[in-house]
Amino acid sequence: MKLTHIRATFLAGLTLVGALALTACNGDDDTEAASAGSSSSASTGGDSGSGGGSDDSEKGSSGSSKGSGNGGASGEGTSAGTGSGSGSNGQSGGICRSDELEISAADNTTDKEEGVVTVQFKNGGGHDCVISGFAGVDLKTASGDTMSVDRNDDKPLRDVLKDGESAAFNITFPVNNSGGSGVRVSKILVTPPNETKTVTIAWPAGSLPADNPDSQSTDRPIRISPLGKVSDSPAG
Repeated sequence: MKLTHIRATFLAGLTLVGALALTACNGDDDTEAASAGSSSSASTGGDSGSGGGSDDSEKGSSGSSKGSGNGGASGEGTSAGTGSGSGSNGQSGGICRSDELEISAADNTTDKEEGVVTVQFKNGGGHDCVISGFAGVDLKTASGDTMSVDRNDDKPLRDVLKDGESAAFNITFPVNNSGGSGVRVSKILVTPPNETKTVTIAWPAGSLPADNPDSQSTDRPIRISPLGKVSDSPAG
């Protein structure tokens, strides 16, 4: 009985030690698994985050490079646009625009038969512009009638106006020597060459003969000359 009790106690002890050893092993395995899982998770998360960030960064760089490329293309477009815009904005090589011209008129009549009104375009756009050809001109009378003015036979020239420089043309017309009021002109409607916007300025001279003032058969019909650069106009 004594031996049997000791053996039973011994076997119970072995069972307990085995259980403890197994628990310890399982605990280590779980710890290692948890550690491995944590390491794997951290590593995967970190790599994924870093990799994604790197990809995003690379994509961002690529996008930025594309942006630069597009910007470059856009820049080229802008240059092309500027060249094209030169024409529309009146920059060097572009036409002189109505909005950038200071338009005025003066009576330069010295003849008793033929009058002269000089219309001047001063470049106030801040940059060079090109002016060439004939302006469009209509005369508005005090009674509300409109008379179109034809061109003379002079050949137009192409001129570049720097900022502050001027070009001008003449309106020649028959002087009213009848002693009567004649046809009173009130306004000049002027459209610069190659433009569509008309500017209205006051007529500075006397009246026209009442008898067919705009007739083409008269000795001195109303005519306009082409624009020419004013030689003594200072650059601003």
